[in-house]
Formats: sequence, C-alpha cells, structure tokens
Amino acid sequence: MNFNEVQTPCYVVDERLLIQNLELLKSIEDRTGCHILLAQKAFSMYSLYPLIGKYLHGVASSSLHEARLGYEEMGKEVHTFSPAYIDSDFDDIMKYSDHIVFNSFDEWGKYKDRIKKTNKHIECGIRINPEYSEIETDIYNPCFTHSRLGVTLANFKPDELDGIDGLHFHTMCEQNSDTLERTIKVVDEKFGPYMKQMKWINFGGGHHITREDYDVETLIRCINYIQDKYDVEVYLEPGEAVALNTGFLVSTVLAITENEMKLGILDTSAACHMPDVIEMPYRPNIIDAGEPGDYPYTYRFGGPTCLAGDIIGDYSFQRPLTVGDKVVFCDMAIYSMVKNNTFNGVNLPSIAYYSKKEGMKVIKTFGYEDFKSRL
Repeated sequence: MNFNEVQTPCYVVDERLLIQNLELLKSIEDRTGCHILLAQKAFSMYSLYPLIGKYLHGVASSSLHEARLGYEEMGKEVHTFSPAYIDSDFDDIMKYSDHIVFNSFDEWGKYKDRIKKTNKHIECGIRINPEYSEIETDIYNPCFTHSRLGVTLANFKPDELDGIDGLHFHTMCEQNSDTLERTIKVVDEKFGPYMKQMKWINFGGGHHITREDYDVETLIRCINYIQDKYDVEVYLEPGEAVALNTGFLVSTVLAITENEMKLGILDTSAACHMPDVIEMPYRPNIIDAGEPGDYPYTYRFGGPTCLAGDIIGDYSFQRPLTVGDKVVFCDMAIYSMVKNNTFNGVNLPSIAYYSKKEGMKVIKTFGYEDFKSRL
C-alpha cells in the first residue's frame, strides 16, 4: 500500500490481512462445528460485511441499531444482548434478531410473552456471571464486584428456564485460550446442571484468536469439551479477532514545536479518532517508529484539539520529521471507527479499503454536516 495516496486523516483496512484472519476463524468453525459471530461493537465497517459473511455465521449486536445493521448488511444470523432492553425498541429487535439474550430473569419475564406471540422463531438465552475473570482492569471486567452484567449462581432461577434455549457468558478481554479453559471449568462446575437443558452455549467475546501467540488447539479442545459433554452448539462472538491488525490510521504532521522535547501535532486526535488510547490507556504502534530513544529523533505526538491530554504517545525515528510527513498508526480497524467523535468540531477520518484487485478505495468521507447533524 502507498499511504502517501491517502488524504488524511483516514482509516485504511487491508483486505489481505482481513481475509487472513477470517480464514483462521473459518478453520475453527470447520474443525469443531462451532459458530463464530462478528461482534459489531468492535468493528462495524458494513461495506465489508458481504466478505465477512462468507466466513462467519453472523453478527452479535448490543443495540437495536447494531441488530438492524447486521440484518440488513450481512443477512445472516443476528444475536442481540443488552443489559436492559428499551421497551419501545423491542418489537424491532425481535424483527431483526434470531437470538435474544437477557441479562436477568426479570427481563426474560417481561418480554417472553411478546416473543411467544411473534410469528418469527426467536431463540432466547440468559447471560450468566460465573464470578470468575482474569481481567485486571475493572472497566473491562464483566465479573468485577457488583457487576451489572449477567446472573450469578445465587440469583439463578432454574424454575424459570421454560423457553430458554441457551446460556451466554462473557468474561474475557484480549485473552488467550488458557484463560478460557480455566473459565470453562468454573462455568461447568457452577452451571453444569442447567447446561444439560440447553440447545446452545455462547462463550462470548474477548478471544484474541488471530493474535500471533494464540493457542488455537486449546480453544478447539474447550469447544469440543462443552459440545461433547452437553450435546450443545457452541457460539463465539469475537470482535477484535475478526479485524485485529488489519487496519491503519494514516495521519499528517501539521506542526512541530518544542518544550524540553520535540512535540509533533498531527491531524489525528487520540480523543476524537482513537479514544481507547486515552480510555485504556495504551500506546499504538507506528510504522517505522520505535520506543523513545531507540532512534536519534524522539517526538511526543498529540492531536489538534484543545484538550491538554490529547496525547498519543512518545516515538522515535531514524530521521527528523518535517511538516507534511505521513505517520501511520497500526491496528486501527477495531474500536476506532465505532467509538470516534467530533469533539471540538474535529472532522472524522475518512474510511478506505485496500484490495489487491482494486487498490486503494475510499468508502466514506465526512464533513461539516456530519458534525452539525449530531447536535
């Protein structure tokens, strides 16, 4: 790819890298018979849904809008979960969803009669909280103390399972399959008697399947264990794993200043265009850049907003940077397009797609009306 062709800022997704991830995920489906869904909360670039749909079973949704997007743009299975459903949305959620997962037995009780009366066959599930997770950051831990997500064993109601087809748990974030194996042991011990009554078990997301060091064989062993023991179908709904390391955010150096170190101001904002950099926080990699001090020229990059903390990180380069140079951030397909914003009226990055056949193709551009129409 020639990133110099791109008018910045711009997200670019590489078809070759995306297909590489999808082929791995499809191989797991083929080897085990499990069903893998795209979790749209991480990646909702729907222009690629026809391609993704060739490999995966459908989408996982967290809202009416996500359910509708998956229904209209991929046209395969749509699974929907929300901590609590908005009553006025629910008829449309039923219209677009094949599976609906409830966060509590009270929610299930509230909506089960409406589901039974609809002409569409909808399979229903209960999200469980095994009270076990190895996530150390509470904001990403669905099982931290007093979590609102899922039903704990103490609050589980076996006498209200009539009409429930499956159980769903989601306890992981960017983790390997050894964590899943330990989690399944806890889930099995606590909820095994109820899993026997189910048609399917959903392992949720957080599986970093396409990461270089991921142990696929342990994942396959976990899937087969549950399928064989309980005669159920297994679903997984990774988001990051689908588009992990497939996208880039191309930006341009607008200015270089100095305050006891070199400071580079980009047309890309951490606060607006990659909010996880501040929220997690983390430091994204840049092509041909190193850690501070690795190379002779070190810069601290920040965005064009008035937020003092709009800082991306410190990077070193083999040559000095000049105004107009391109800077390319890696792994920017996931949790970027879906979370970006127009704080300060900063424009959203364009969205582009690179394929071997068509080269670089701009899918979407944004402007003043996109900013104004939200307010």
